[in-house]
Amino acid sequence: MKRTFIEAIERRRSYYAISAAKSVSEEEIVHTIDRIMLAVPSAYNSQSTRIVVLFGIHHICLWGIVKQALSEIITAEAYIGTREKIDNYFAAGCGTVLFYEDMEVVESMKKQFPTYADKFEEYSAHTSAMHQFAIWTAIEELGFGASLQHYNPLIDEAVAAQWDIAPHWRLVAQMPFGTPLSLPSEKTQHLPLSARRKVFSE
Repeated sequence: MKRTFIEAIERRRSYYAISAAKSVSEEEIVHTIDRIMLAVPSAYNSQSTRIVVLFGIHHICLWGIVKQALSEIITAEAYIGTREKIDNYFAAGCGTVLFYEDMEVVESMKKQFPTYADKFEEYSAHTSAMHQFAIWTAIEELGFGASLQHYNPLIDEAVAAQWDIAPHWRLVAQMPFGTPLSLPSEKTQHLPLSARRKVFSE
């Protein structure tokens, strides 16, 4: 039975144990992401978010870049556990979504609306966050599990060189996804709703 919008949001979680099996085709995944990019709002309709989707060997290559970058800054002992985590939780999936923000667009908006110039990088972050959340939820609705990772800026230059990414695209996050192999633990709430929202009504 098809879930409601709220049910889809409630189901969205961080899945780490994933496999490369696909519940739908790569074409359907990309089509879903395309629909979201056209639908998600942005401040002043700036449309600053950019997306790169990696499948197959490109997905594996990305996590190889991450491992290489980490191996250069942590001890050999620490790297053993880090490598296992990346191989089993991220690289083991079937794809990764890279989230970028086009800083040329952001700078252009600053010039067009100088009164709010100091806010456009914040607006850009909001736009990216909405895309991340929407795509994350939609990917789970397709039958996948995903998590959100942030190895930027450590990997930025190598990733840009590998996939010819424009220098004015700023990497924000990486979202590996695949078929879930286990369920995530129960989500905990640290504060009651009464401490997190207020309602005023006549």
